[in-house]
Amino acid sequence: MSEQMTQSARKSMSEQALSTPARRKPGPRPGTEAAKRGGTAARDKYGKEFYSRIGAKGGTTVRERHGSTFYTEIGRRGGEATKRNLGTEHYSRIGRIGGQRAHRRSDDSAS
Repeated sequence: MSEQMTQSARKSMSEQALSTPARRKPGPRPGTEAAKRGGTAARDKYGKEFYSRIGAKGGTTVRERHGSTFYTEIGRRGGEATKRNLGTEHYSRIGRIGGQRAHRRSDDSAS
């Protein structure tokens, strides 16, 4: 009798664990106005240079751990995913935009 009770208690605990939502990180939800204010406050407190410095430090660490070819591989994977999700027309579109901007810059520097 007690074995059946233990099994049903375990079953109910596992069902409860599945139905309980995962805990959220503290703070505002990403993308909200409150999150934007928090990010702006952090930028004002630490400065833009701080984020550049820690980003460069992270990039150096990744290069030391995985080698520089790692960046080639993740770039290739990202390009394949973009092509799969957005199609080849996406690259034509952004290429035209880049060409137009470069043309405008060359016109501005010639003036």
